[in-house]
Amino acid sequence: MENVLIASVLSFVVTYFAIPALIKVAELKHLYDEPDERKSHKSNIPTLGGIGFFSGFVMAAAICVPSFANSPFQYMVAAFFVIFMVGLKDDIVGLSPLKKLIGQLMASFAVIYLGNLQIVSMYGFLGIEALPQHFGLLLTYFTFLVIINAFNLIDGVDGLAGSIGMLVTCVLGTYFLYAGEVLYAVLGFGLAGGLAAFLIYNISPARIFMGDTGSLLVGLVNAILVVKFIEVAGNPASRMPVNAVPAVAFAILIIPLFDTLRVFAIRMLRGRSPFSADRNHIHHYLLDLKLNHKQTTFVAVVSNIIFIVAAFSLQDIGPNYLMLLIVGAALGGTVTLYFARKARKTPRLVPMRQATMPAAAVAASVNTAANATPAAGDAVVTKPKILRVNPEGMLQDK
Repeated sequence: MENVLIASVLSFVVTYFAIPALIKVAELKHLYDEPDERKSHKSNIPTLGGIGFFSGFVMAAAICVPSFANSPFQYMVAAFFVIFMVGLKDDIVGLSPLKKLIGQLMASFAVIYLGNLQIVSMYGFLGIEALPQHFGLLLTYFTFLVIINAFNLIDGVDGLAGSIGMLVTCVLGTYFLYAGEVLYAVLGFGLAGGLAAFLIYNISPARIFMGDTGSLLVGLVNAILVVKFIEVAGNPASRMPVNAVPAVAFAILIIPLFDTLRVFAIRMLRGRSPFSADRNHIHHYLLDLKLNHKQTTFVAVVSNIIFIVAAFSLQDIGPNYLMLLIVGAALGGTVTLYFARKARKTPRLVPMRQATMPAAAVAASVNTAANATPAAGDAVVTKPKILRVNPEGMLQDK
């Protein structure tokens, strides 16, 4: 317990005092994220926030993680630095998707193969129990890559990636604390402490972004925690076994995971690269419904909490039914948002006379027109003029 508390406080303090210095460096060196038609911010914002909580997190973990034989922590540290360098280069000079993927694979390799962290069973999901070793390795690499990129892709609204990351690490860190896995509890709460300090500067209006340096690190740490959670919670002999563990793990990461898988599927069905940019993310739907950044983040975090509570409460119905329920609810919510956004963007038909004249004047003009005799050659107007108004062209939030 002491290790976890010290890690949380130390990570928070280091990050809190590092961020202002990083903002000043970014201003001096002109290291900004510049606005464009896809981005919601309207001014240049520094993108070095990830360096701040990376420093606090690694320092806290190095001090507070207990040492024991055959500890995988050294390989995790190597993976953290690999993903840090990949993200930092992408934030400063840019990096191609292929090179980013190679860096993510290298970081995943250090944890999965060298650190011996692997999904070995589906725990009854789709009727599958133990997995062949090679298939388990492929599934673990796929899980790591999806989660890493999921946090990278949802980092489009002030505070969203940091808030979801802090929520997930707190939930998993709490589980590992009570399950006796101190190493992973320290990782969870160490990152949560750093993210809490970062969010002070990142909640809208943001003074700094985490950039790829931060989002890739958050994704990697959460991938480690989720895969370890599946291994520990799925074991009936553990201190805190969880039924339907694959579905519960999916629910814990429902916002980033479901959104990423859905967007990737849409892009590939349209014949595009899954990494191509668009405005089909859930946070884009919420922004198009005229929610601001704080409201969008709040809705996403509360939705994630509801899924987590529901998954733990309904774990006894089995992994297949629980997964079906989770995916169905997420799909239903997304479809509702899609049609709500579509309805808001659809041009409305507004009668021009009624839209521009007071009600009394409209009534008077109608009576006058009814009693008047049209002059020769004049056309008789039988329908009110219609003005097409596109609300998207007016008051559009860039």
